[in-house]
Amino acid sequence: MSHFIQLHLLTSYPPANLNRDDLGRPKTALMGGAKRLRVSSQSLKRTWRTSALFEEALAGHVGTRTKRLGKEAYDQLIEKGVDQKTAGACAEKIAGVFGKLRKVEKGEAKEFEIEQLVHVGLEERLAISELVEKLAEEKREPNDDELKLLRHKPAAADVALFGRMLAAVPEYNVDAACQVSHAITVHAAEVEDDYFTAVDDLNTGDKDRGAAHIGESGFGAGLFYLYICIDRQQLVDNLQGNSALADQAIAALVEAAVKTSPKGKQNSFGSRAHASYVLAEKGNQQPRSLSTAYLRPVVGQNQALDAIKRIEAQANAFDNAYEAGADSRFVISAEPDYEQPQLKGDVKKGTLTELLGFLKTDQ
Repeated sequence: MSHFIQLHLLTSYPPANLNRDDLGRPKTALMGGAKRLRVSSQSLKRTWRTSALFEEALAGHVGTRTKRLGKEAYDQLIEKGVDQKTAGACAEKIAGVFGKLRKVEKGEAKEFEIEQLVHVGLEERLAISELVEKLAEEKREPNDDELKLLRHKPAAADVALFGRMLAAVPEYNVDAACQVSHAITVHAAEVEDDYFTAVDDLNTGDKDRGAAHIGESGFGAGLFYLYICIDRQQLVDNLQGNSALADQAIAALVEAAVKTSPKGKQNSFGSRAHASYVLAEKGNQQPRSLSTAYLRPVVGQNQALDAIKRIEAQANAFDNAYEAGADSRFVISAEPDYEQPQLKGDVKKGTLTELLGFLKTDQ
């Protein structure tokens, strides 16, 4: 079984605002002396984790990130006829298992919110529901034994992939088996401004022909490089030795990564895209990103093909310097002018379905 799976994606987006900064403009980064557009790893991971592809492929094994476990328990208890005082005490104790509760300001209604987001598995939420049923039936507060709701190794595939950190109860932390880079453009890029107006359909122009609304929105376009590293052994360990579920999680993650786009401003820009090029590597070698291929920004009229040549040349350069960076490689290309991989070693080229087969444990 290969220890690491590494994925290198090139995805081209037309004008878009996929991931906004504090001013509502596309995020950027300075690399190689040039400004690049950027999409954060947090944005990408949420896009994949909440996509229909991911949720359907891993139905029953997807967790929930929330602060509202206490409020959910409180509402259920009230619905079942428990008085407000008892329901509130129960909700505080249940929420307190997952972290410190947010301080309630004077005059503010209690929401029983945890201070930080917590990623819980399906079985942990089911344990809360079962406890709520029992407490509602017996009209009482939970005892310490009943409050053991967390699991050291939840069965949720997304928790196993992306980990969780609970500051208040660190013994229930889960080390992430998947690391995701921030996606950056392989070329220099600038954020531009879209000046727009909205027209009032009922304004006939008899008195005022002006727009009903005037606005401005930032956007940018580019070819993005993204790096993903999956520690398969860590993933299997996080899933309590369930190799079949680990393979299922890897396949769901890969398909979501190559097919889905961040949701930011999609209604305004319709910037959905599939990856134009995917290089997958597997082996026991220490992982490394190939982003250094783009320290010198790609220029010219054929950026996609030039970016592919750069990434394959960089992989070969690392192989020459440090020996083979992977036991085997697989390439998917949707670039019409691309012919065969110019990579060293065992390299296959094919479709997404064939790639998912290549990534399985027994392949």
